[in-house]
Amino acid sequence: HPQRFKYLPIKANTVSSSDRGTHHRVQEGDITIGGAFSIHSQISKPPLSFIDTPDRLKCTRINFREFRFVQTMIFAIEEINNSSSLLPNISIGYKVFDSCGSTLPSTRAMMGLLDGQERTLGKTCSSQSSVHAIIGASESSSTIVMLQISGIFQIPVISHFATCACLSNRKAYPSFFRTIPSDYYQSRALAKLVKHFGWTWVGAVRSDNDYGNNGLATFITAASQEGVCIEYSEAISRTDPSEQIARVVRVIQSGSARVLVAFLAQSEMDVLLEESLKQNLTGLQWVGSESWITAGHLATKRYSGILTGSLGFTIRKTKITGLREFLLQVNPSQDPQNNLLREFWEATFGCSFKNSLRGQTQCSGSEQLRDISNPFTDVSELRISNNVYKAVYAVAHALHSILKCGQSGEALNQSCIWEDDFEPKQIVKHLQDVNFTLQSGERVYFDGNGDPAATYELVNWQRNQARDIVFVTVGSYDASLPNGKQFTMNGINITWAAESQKRPQSVCSESCQPGFRQAVIKGKPICCFSCVTCAAGEISNSSKCSRCPLEYWSNEDHSQCVPKVIEFLSYGETMGALLTAFSLFGASLTLVVSCVFFWFRHTPLVKASNSELSFLLLFSLTLCFLCSLTFIGRPSDWSCMLRHTAFGIAFALCMSCILAKTIAVVMAFKAKRPANTVPQCSAPLQRTSVLSCTLLQILICVVWLTLAPPFPYKNTAHATERIILECDLGSPIGFWVVLAYIGLLSVLCFILAFLARKLPDNFNEAKYITFSMLIFCAVWVTFIPAYVSSPGKFTVAVEIFAILASSFGLLFCIFPIHLSVTPQALSLVKRKTYGATRSLWLCDS
Repeated sequence: HPQRFKYLPIKANTVSSSDRGTHHRVQEGDITIGGAFSIHSQISKPPLSFIDTPDRLKCTRINFREFRFVQTMIFAIEEINNSSSLLPNISIGYKVFDSCGSTLPSTRAMMGLLDGQERTLGKTCSSQSSVHAIIGASESSSTIVMLQISGIFQIPVISHFATCACLSNRKAYPSFFRTIPSDYYQSRALAKLVKHFGWTWVGAVRSDNDYGNNGLATFITAASQEGVCIEYSEAISRTDPSEQIARVVRVIQSGSARVLVAFLAQSEMDVLLEESLKQNLTGLQWVGSESWITAGHLATKRYSGILTGSLGFTIRKTKITGLREFLLQVNPSQDPQNNLLREFWEATFGCSFKNSLRGQTQCSGSEQLRDISNPFTDVSELRISNNVYKAVYAVAHALHSILKCGQSGEALNQSCIWEDDFEPKQIVKHLQDVNFTLQSGERVYFDGNGDPAATYELVNWQRNQARDIVFVTVGSYDASLPNGKQFTMNGINITWAAESQKRPQSVCSESCQPGFRQAVIKGKPICCFSCVTCAAGEISNSSKCSRCPLEYWSNEDHSQCVPKVIEFLSYGETMGALLTAFSLFGASLTLVVSCVFFWFRHTPLVKASNSELSFLLLFSLTLCFLCSLTFIGRPSDWSCMLRHTAFGIAFALCMSCILAKTIAVVMAFKAKRPANTVPQCSAPLQRTSVLSCTLLQILICVVWLTLAPPFPYKNTAHATERIILECDLGSPIGFWVVLAYIGLLSVLCFILAFLARKLPDNFNEAKYITFSMLIFCAVWVTFIPAYVSSPGKFTVAVEIFAILASSFGLLFCIFPIHLSVTPQALSLVKRKTYGATRSLWLCDS
């Protein structure tokens, strides 16, 4: 803590210039912004013998892209210094150090940035850092190391390229900001990308550092939620021995996954590609992270055979006006003592400022950068450079707010109120609140975690007409949109691996055919499965079976749901046609009997049979035969109400006629004088009894239809593969009351006929009525269990059969008696039974 120990300044020149550990660019100013960039991409690891003093670390191999980031920072600072609206009369200086893309040099760079003037106040001491804010670093691990030091002094660090989601922890890193989105969003975007193209079986390789480990861990979690499986996950570091890199390439080559997700920093990508060339690793679909997916130095002919068709997310590119001209003006003559500029020039033009050896060209310093095409001069893909540009401007706007520039109330007063000493935590506070728009129209602000808005472009490596690799935007991802709308494609054709126009397949198991579902294989990932046939009534969408809606059923191959077969007793089928024929035959036969009776209606034979009741009975039997037709055909509201009420009323009328007829016979033969019989069996009394008994049934039916009428009902419970269209009784009580009333009338008829069984043998109508009632009751007693247990349309068929059987039984048992009984009945006029026979005539008259 600055209040607990004395600050000891560390001199930057403690490391020799040949070690390249000193600051590389310095410019004084009222305010100083520090920079930490991976200007060199390789670092030596001296052996530690514990006997001799170890050699100092050496950074080699200049990184042109990172050097462009340095120049972009300087360009933005100079642009602000020349501005009259932003920090007027305030000059910004800078101090740039090389982090070498490694944690140890990053620590050294951070200590150099903190080196400032010592101040002693009484018995306590504090210090003012030499920089007010720091831009960098380019790697997450290096940034974390820097934050562990800068956080003590609450110096804000704004990274342009550190994407580790762990850096969004505000408690651990309260002074950290970045102008590049967190890998939390990129990893999920990559998972959605893989799922979008149907790749459920992928390999993964990552950098063995905070960036790769955290990024890929997030990707694996998101991929599992999307149903994507990881076949293998390998980690590499640029400092690994070649044997380790070769082993990883062999794992990739031997894997069955045809898609490789590479969550790698550029340095690890370089070593992996070199080994891939040696082992001829081709045909893979590369899915890259933001770190390398737009790296121009990888899009060369050397690696084009491997990386053509690569896909990956990156931040939006933009144009920075004047940057290219600024970069082309870089020359060692700007600072002859700066070793970095000399090294850059030598690496760019392949020359040397020293005495040339082995035929090496001598550098003159007059070479033209316009003639060079490398990552330094290439400004066609200004993505990360724009992040550096935004970071510098964010610091400037925060300082502008702190110094109250242009806030005096006078329109022309653009001066700043200079504070000789302001705490770094003030910059942190104002950085959190910055919200401004660049000249390009891009809005810059930070959320509560110090992160910018997470928006990406999906780029595809394609060849142009000149056969050069270009980065074509084929989609986008916006994390601020609702789920399901975040990832979109713009319809541009994609070039796939090996420049194929056909999308590669990468699955552990092929999709199941229609009618099959996926079954997990024990001990293997969920993406590896076997196919199992779907059950009846289910269809599959290649992953699982789903049951069809209630009124649908699966087709033969279980690929789609089709409407269930609707079953009802129709006139067109054999059973319906036969029942219709029997019904019409019974009605016709009844009409024939009626015609015969009507033809002989004036004869004593017909009169002796109680002709009025006989005609009424024949009419009711005709209705009984015909009412069975209402049970055939597609049920409707009217047919359902008609069939049961017509059946109940017709049979009630029929039983009422038989009951009146039975009573007339009994009374005629039991009476001692005809005078006593006439009032009891007169026609009005018979009509009244028939009408009363029938009206009671009509009343029951009216109450039934009023309270709970029958209605059409689709029965799907009895048969799963078909729909039985039937008539629901509405109120089962109403149906059974109607049936019970008919049964009551038939039982009364049976009892009265049984009591008259001892009538003269020549007049045995009562015996035939008794026999007909036995048949009637037997039919309907048998009907009840058959009706309850019969499935589907057979329920209706059983009911129709009971109606026809009982109707035929009544017709055949009652009316043939008149052909055999009537001649003998006439002889009774001359016998002792003359009075009874005459009573029958009187009843009929």
